[in-house]
Amino acid sequence: MLKAMSNSIALVTGANKGIGKEIARQLADGGLTVYVGSRDAGRGQQAVDEIGGDTRLLVLDVTDGKSIAAAAEQVPSLDILVNNAGMMVDGASPPEASVDSFRRTYETNVFGVLAVTNAFLPVLRRSAAPRIVNISSGTGSLTVSSSATSSFSPGGGAAYRSSKTALNALTLFYAQALAGEGFKVNALAPGLRRTDLNERAATSDGDPAEAAAGAVRLALLGDDGPTGEFRSWDLTSVPW
Repeated sequence: MLKAMSNSIALVTGANKGIGKEIARQLADGGLTVYVGSRDAGRGQQAVDEIGGDTRLLVLDVTDGKSIAAAAEQVPSLDILVNNAGMMVDGASPPEASVDSFRRTYETNVFGVLAVTNAFLPVLRRSAAPRIVNISSGTGSLTVSSSATSSFSPGGGAAYRSSKTALNALTLFYAQALAGEGFKVNALAPGLRRTDLNERAATSDGDPAEAAAGAVRLALLGDDGPTGEFRSWDLTSVPW
């Protein structure tokens, strides 16, 4: 069951493009106040202008502690946090990958989520129905990756895929730690979408809006909704 959308306030990181922009658009279309998190102020403002509604630019670099702290000071009230900002450096397998590529990937996809979530926890805790949605990836599923029928490149994209596996674990641990406070914390596997994540995604027919709709449904879960789960864009369960 979904909770009422009106009067709710959301923050979407990495919302100036791709799936994040579509999440912000759909939340705004539903009447929410939406902070459009963007590392680049110009691109963020362009997204705000294009989306319309009650959207507000929030300059936020999830890899910069000072930027995160400054952003948190500008948000006095918050009900929904969508950790969407993510990146993929390369598609290398572990024997070919550099430590630097792993560090850069984890800085955004894992450490950034931890830093942003903890910075905004004080305002989320004041919400009557706090929700956190982490945009993960089906490629982070160890069960699927180890399956004989998996279509994923064996060992490929190790930095990105393992970062999403770590994000899934972080999602579960947040859900467990915050369950007694009424939080719903879940991860979403959006599927292959037309974004600039990598060359394959850029040429995909996958509509970012379809994935965004799944994220919005998780963001608006009612009190009877799940927590600590990994769901696909259509909200079917994805194995860890």
